[in-house]
Amino acid sequence: MKTLMKTLLAPLLVLATFQTAQADSYTEAKGIFENAGESGTFFGKAYGYALFPTIGKGGMGVGGAHGSGRVYANGKHTGDTKMTQLTIGFQLGGQAYSQIIFFEDKRAFEEFTSGNFEFGAQATAVAITAAAGASANTGGGAQAGASGGKNDAGTVSGGYRKGMAIFTVAKGGLMYEATLGGQKYSYAAK
Repeated sequence: MKTLMKTLLAPLLVLATFQTAQADSYTEAKGIFENAGESGTFFGKAYGYALFPTIGKGGMGVGGAHGSGRVYANGKHTGDTKMTQLTIGFQLGGQAYSQIIFFEDKRAFEEFTSGNFEFGAQATAVAITAAAGASANTGGGAQAGASGGKNDAGTVSGGYRKGMAIFTVAKGGLMYEATLGGQKYSYAAK
């Protein structure tokens, strides 16, 4: 009977540990953005945000990125999101970064959570070194910023474009790229 109980309880303990670690990664990522220059001011004004604790990116000629996150409105977790990116062009290496997308108002939030939201293709030419980060904006351009690391991160000065503002903080890796690609997001309500 003891063996049966251990067998039944083991998966529950693993799941509880994973959920706690996952919750900690969201708390840590949010704290980094709250303390990272201008992105911190968005928390008090934005209608909501999508937070990705870790997005992995890599490529060699053809590349991609993927990450899972949570979406919040008025401080409440409303659902989960996934980001997928495919890029074509000169690229070599891999990188991990955190990303947050702020929604200026309910319209921007509903646009993002409508199902499959996509940022259009944008051209970027960014050499990632010393924990520098870059992000695409909805205006069709690119913006980049550099930081010394996740504990003393800075963010790019900027505002909303079409109701959304994006910030990234590099977590590690090295990637050289001059690519063309777009980001696609899916959403599942909680």
